[in-house]
Amino acid sequence: MRRVVIIPLLACVLFGAIPGVFAQEVQPPKTEEDNGYSQIAIFAKALELIRQDYVDENKTSYHDLVTAAMKGMLSSLDPHSQFMDPNDFRDMQDDTRSRFNGLGIEVSMKNGLPTVVTAMEDTPAAKAGILSGDQILRINGMSTERMDLQDAINVLRGPAGAKVSLTLLRPSTKEIKEYTLQRAEIKIQSVKGERLLPPELTGPFRIGYIRLIQFNEPTAEELSKAIDDLQKQGMQALILDLRNNPGGLLNSAVDVCGQFLPPNTKVVSTQGRVPSQQHDYSTSAVSKPRPNFPMVLLINEGSASGAEIVAGALKDLRRAVLVGETTFGKGSVQNVLQLPDGSAVRFTTAKYYTPSRQVIQGNGVTPNIRVGMTAEQERALYALRNTGNVKPDDETNIIKTKDPQMLRAIDALKGVMIYAQQSAPKAEAVKK
Repeated sequence: MRRVVIIPLLACVLFGAIPGVFAQEVQPPKTEEDNGYSQIAIFAKALELIRQDYVDENKTSYHDLVTAAMKGMLSSLDPHSQFMDPNDFRDMQDDTRSRFNGLGIEVSMKNGLPTVVTAMEDTPAAKAGILSGDQILRINGMSTERMDLQDAINVLRGPAGAKVSLTLLRPSTKEIKEYTLQRAEIKIQSVKGERLLPPELTGPFRIGYIRLIQFNEPTAEELSKAIDDLQKQGMQALILDLRNNPGGLLNSAVDVCGQFLPPNTKVVSTQGRVPSQQHDYSTSAVSKPRPNFPMVLLINEGSASGAEIVAGALKDLRRAVLVGETTFGKGSVQNVLQLPDGSAVRFTTAKYYTPSRQVIQGNGVTPNIRVGMTAEQERALYALRNTGNVKPDDETNIIKTKDPQMLRAIDALKGVMIYAQQSAPKAEAVKK
C-alpha cells in the first residue's frame, strides 16, 4: 500500500501546499521518511521555478511537467518500467487482445534505442523483412535517440491503412535500412506450422515440428491438440520452435511446460524486495500423460519473456535440448497500477529465476548447441513463413540451404534415437 499512497501525497504537495513550501526554508531531514518529503519539496520548488520563468509558457502546465517528470522517473529505473497516460493505458489493455492495429513489431529498449524483439508472422513488418535485433533510429523522420519506449510505441501504433516510415540499423551487418510500412489489423495465432518433417530430412524417424508464435490464453490447449495430432501420425520426437516468440502470459508459458513435465513441477520462480513478489510457479497437479519423447527447442535473440521461461525450465530439468542462439534476456516482472486520473505506472517488481536459479533478465537463456544464422538466412525464413503458397519441395530445399538451426536440431534428435535403438537390445539382454 505504501507505493500507492505516495502518489496522492505528491499531488497534495504540488497543488495544495506550494505557497507554504516556499514561505519557509526546508529543514534538513531528521529521518529517512522525512528525507523523502524534503526531496518532494525540492521537486515542487523546481516545478514552480520552471512555471514562473521558462520562456515558452505553453509548455509549463502542471499536467505536462508532472507527466514528463513521471515518464523520466519510470524510464530511469530500467527499460521496461514506464508511465502511461490514460490513452497509453487504454492502448496497452487493447494490446493484450488477440487482434489489434499496427505493424506487427514487438519492441523493447536495448542500448538506449527501441529495438525489435520480433516481427510477428504474417504482419507488415515480417513481410518487409524486419528482423529481431534491428534498432529503430527514426520513426516518421523523428529521431528515437531520446525517445522513451512508450513514446516510440505511440508513434508506431495507429489506425489500419496509415503508413509509417522507419529507419533501422541492423547491428549484425551495420546496414541502415529504410522502410515504409502500412499499418494493418494484426491477428495473433499462437500455434502454427504443426507437421511431420519430410523423410528426406529425417530419414526413417518421424520427427514432428510445431512453432509457437506467442503465449496467449488458448496457447496450451492449441499446443495439446497439435501434439495429439502428431502422435496419431506416429511422431517419435518433437522440435518446438520458439524463435522470435516475444512471450505473453506467464500462466500460458507455465501451462505449455505442463505439456512436457510431470505434475507439480516448479517451472519458474520470482523474487523481489517484498514477500508478496516471491512466488513459485508449477505445472498443474493434473496433466495429460504423454510419452517422454526426445525434444529440441529452437531459440534465438527474438525469443523473450515467456519463451525464455519455457526454454530455461525445459533446459534445467533436462527435458529438452536447446539449439540456436542466446535469447533476448527479458526476465523481469512488471506490475501495472492504475492511478486516479486513469493513467498508470508499470514498474519492475521482481525477476524471473529458472529452476536452477539462473537469472534470465539481462542474461538470456543459452543454448546447449549454439548455431548462428546470417541475415540472409533469416530473411529467407521470413519469406517462407509469410508466403502461403510454398510447395513442400521448396520448403524442404529452403530448410536445407537456409535453416542451419533446424538441420542441427534434426541431427541431434536422430542421434538420440539411434543411440536409443542401439542401447535397447543390450538392456533387454541384461534383464534376461
